[in-house]
Amino acid sequence: MENVLSEFREFLDKKQYTALRQLAEDMNPADTAAVLEELEPEDRLKLFRILPKGIAADVFSYLESESQQYIITSLSDKDAAQIVDKLQADDAADLMEEMPANIVKRILSRTTPDTRKDINLLLNYPEDSAGSIMTVEYVDLKESLTVLQAIERVRMLGLDSETINTCYVLGQQRELLGTVALRYLLLSEPDDVIGDIMNENVISVNTFTDQEEVARIFMKYDFTVMPVVDNENRLVGIITIDDIVDIIEQEATEDIEKMAAIVPGDKPYLRTSFFEAYKKRIPWLIFLMISATFTGAIITRFEDYLSTCIVLTAYIPMLMDTGGNSGSQASVEIIRGISLGEITFQDIPRCIFKEFRVAILCGLTLGSANFVKLMLVDHVSMAVAAAVCLTLPVEIVIAKLIGCTLPLTAKKLGFDPAVMASPLITTIVDALSLITYFNIASLILHF
Repeated sequence: MENVLSEFREFLDKKQYTALRQLAEDMNPADTAAVLEELEPEDRLKLFRILPKGIAADVFSYLESESQQYIITSLSDKDAAQIVDKLQADDAADLMEEMPANIVKRILSRTTPDTRKDINLLLNYPEDSAGSIMTVEYVDLKESLTVLQAIERVRMLGLDSETINTCYVLGQQRELLGTVALRYLLLSEPDDVIGDIMNENVISVNTFTDQEEVARIFMKYDFTVMPVVDNENRLVGIITIDDIVDIIEQEATEDIEKMAAIVPGDKPYLRTSFFEAYKKRIPWLIFLMISATFTGAIITRFEDYLSTCIVLTAYIPMLMDTGGNSGSQASVEIIRGISLGEITFQDIPRCIFKEFRVAILCGLTLGSANFVKLMLVDHVSMAVAAAVCLTLPVEIVIAKLIGCTLPLTAKKLGFDPAVMASPLITTIVDALSLITYFNIASLILHF
């Protein structure tokens, strides 16, 4: 990549635009887009203008949102409209959604009527729904067509379609009747009728189905493309696997950021300004700082115990960290199960029973290991060792039960389970761990 980038920059510096154009034409559009992202904005625009119109649209679809907006706003309305016309409808709709309304209006006024219709259709669906991510370029067939006629239609529509591997058989009212794979068209007799060879067992999604649910269906059935229908089962678009890969990445990133107590964003790390990063992180930090004051209040309440046996203070960080880590382990497993549709709220009893048994084994193992360390390395009294090591199993049981029930409860109440992950669970478990620790210590040490 570095060698190619250097070659591009050298041609740009020497103004060897013919060689630059040839180099770009010989590359995959995705690789050309990666090169453009590394160039300065002015050079990025200069190189984009050099590209042939057909290749330019392909390269444009692989660019980051910010680069797309910069290029589109730098082109004339006519040139920008030509790029938009050549984009797939879903990519064009995504671009229009990110841009200022006045620019969108200017560009759409110069696009073809079909492009405007497709973009407006996609923009009318709720964000993160199947309708908002589908494309309207597909091959549709009538059930009365022969295989030979169907192949001719594929040739006519194929170049403008997102995919031709699967063709959709529609009725008089555009209701979805079935599908025909391209390989069956090629292997069937020319006189065979589409209605006789089509697959009538079609799995589809509604335009308002959530994109996460769409991704789960894709994974369940190993689909590469799936039809999207309205409430009357009329075909309105298709979703392809490249869109699903983007959704999976987007949803995974969002969950990871929430689990790390960061407000989700839609920009790559290096393209996010320091102030934007600050705004994403500070709300949760403030909340967790305030909630952590409860932990301080608990320590203050038991400070008489600590003054009597100061050595107890040394093991507070270890106990709090162990409890928080135990709760986080359980919550991550449960959140993953919820995301994949493997676990529902009705599974709470099974989850609690499983985590309870895991917690007992983990608690006994950690307690035993810690007891050996306290006696042989720290040389504390038997009473102190007992207080610390008996606290471990109890707090781990509490932590794992909280870690498995909070995400499921949040999901049941309509909240995002990822919000109930590590930071919040750790805060709750820290407080309960301290209460458990001091109460067990007071019973053993007779405070």
